[in-house]
Amino acid sequence: MIRLAAVGDVHVGDEPDEALAADFAGLGDCADALLLAGDLTRCGTRRETALLAEILERVPVPVVAVLGNHDHHADEVDDVVDCLTSVGVTVLEGDTTPLELDGTSVGIAGSKGFGGGFVGASASDFGEPEMKAFVRHTKAIAERLRDGLAGLDTDHRVALLHYSPVAATLHGEPPEIFPFLGSYLLAEAVDDAGADLVIHGHAHRGSERGVTPGGVRVRNVARPLIGSSFRLFELT
Repeated sequence: MIRLAAVGDVHVGDEPDEALAADFAGLGDCADALLLAGDLTRCGTRRETALLAEILERVPVPVVAVLGNHDHHADEVDDVVDCLTSVGVTVLEGDTTPLELDGTSVGIAGSKGFGGGFVGASASDFGEPEMKAFVRHTKAIAERLRDGLAGLDTDHRVALLHYSPVAATLHGEPPEIFPFLGSYLLAEAVDDAGADLVIHGHAHRGSERGVTPGGVRVRNVARPLIGSSFRLFELT
């Protein structure tokens, strides 16, 4: 049995988050790895990222992360990735990483994801260049997620996202903003390639549990929603 701790939207700011640091430092007692589902900082600044790195440097298990929209805000994404990588965090964007945990292999396919909406209320790549670019960006991300999952030769496969692949984990948020919280194209990619679990964040007022049309369980681990520093998931 593999135990994965997961959380998103920790939004580390300009001051140390002592509670998060303490909880993460104790993960060796209950988890085999930590998955971070984006929005790791408030605005993606160097100071915020440095404070986050100080926390993650002390985590006693492997850490795999994707970034979120907040981490892109300051336009310093390369610095964010370099800083996190320097303390041993694996940051994914359209790529994968295998983990060997207690004799079992777990493959993580990671991507920020993007918006676009869900079946019956989704955007299409038609009309103005800006709209076409918006939807085509999501399509490209979904295709890379599909290819990443399909290419994993591991005992288990997990999709790690920031944006949601299903509407079910957005319930509680205003329906008008669903197109900005996720896309059904991400779920199609997961179902086409296959996975055991999808982890995402972003929807602070959403719901924890959902499932793709193909039956893959989806879990929203946004910290404001779950009310704790992480959730634990078991892969057997």
